[in-house]
Amino acid sequence: MTTATTPFRQLDHFAVAEITRAAERLLADCGTATTSPELLRRTAEVAAGLSEATRTYCRPVDTDHGLYVLRGLPVDEATIGATPASWVTAGEAGAVWDLMLLLLANVMGHPTAWVGQQGGRFVHNIVPAPGREREQTGASSTVVLAPHTEDAFHPGRAHLLLLGCLRNHDRIATTAASIRRVRLADSDVETLSTSEVPILPDDAYTQARTFADDAPAVPALWRGRHGLTLRFDPAYTPLERASAPYRAAYQRLSTELDRVTTSVSLAPGEVLVIDNDLVVHGRVPFTPRYDGTDRWLKRASVRVPGRHTRPPAETDEHGYGQITVEARTV
Repeated sequence: MTTATTPFRQLDHFAVAEITRAAERLLADCGTATTSPELLRRTAEVAAGLSEATRTYCRPVDTDHGLYVLRGLPVDEATIGATPASWVTAGEAGAVWDLMLLLLANVMGHPTAWVGQQGGRFVHNIVPAPGREREQTGASSTVVLAPHTEDAFHPGRAHLLLLGCLRNHDRIATTAASIRRVRLADSDVETLSTSEVPILPDDAYTQARTFADDAPAVPALWRGRHGLTLRFDPAYTPLERASAPYRAAYQRLSTELDRVTTSVSLAPGEVLVIDNDLVVHGRVPFTPRYDGTDRWLKRASVRVPGRHTRPPAETDEHGYGQITVEARTV
């Protein structure tokens, strides 16, 4: 793991005040349900009206690092309350942050949600959950969350992922590695650009894991318009089905990603913005206390209009029956 400094953008006082006031106004006018068509419509309108300076701070990732940390948004420890025991019980906890993330997502593109995940919400609560400590999902804790592309099994996965920190007393690190920083032989790139094995749905998608149709094989790598991109989730990739050369190339890719992995310990008020086509992310293990003080993140997914970095064959995938919804179509 490297010790490279994570790129960051520090919001100035005007941008912080503008985003905060906009979120508070939306909360007062529309409430907290991020599935509400009226709230989603109003949030898009308000985001479009933010100043050009604020929108520039909040633009999508634009370097080969594939990520940056946006700093400066406020978190009131007393107001947000205790870390929820799970997303199911989170309710309106940290609601103003739901709206701040929605505003940022609208500046960067179109917020997206999953019909079958966290009740169709456009902003998710990521907290450790009892009984799920060893899963390979955001609710886990005591195991390493393996580096992965978010929702890699699905062709409608996000282009950008936003992770906003409300609480992280233990400085638990998110790990991240950009495909643009690895060193791979051309032969490995060519091998991993073929479609030998599928990526299966993760444990957060119960219905998808029982989907009846055959699982489509997908490439782990491909050459996009501006460079190498990836689709990677080793915890849910049945590599035993692959040829020996493919498995060997996949292991070399994994080793390289480990080599260039950086560690990002988010502080309250920071938002990690990840390019989901360039960067795999994970998390170090930790011991949850379940006393209301555990790590608490908010997560939003964004699709960026006009992006053409993915293989055309993805349009034919069934997505295991899982449906994504863009806020602009709700």
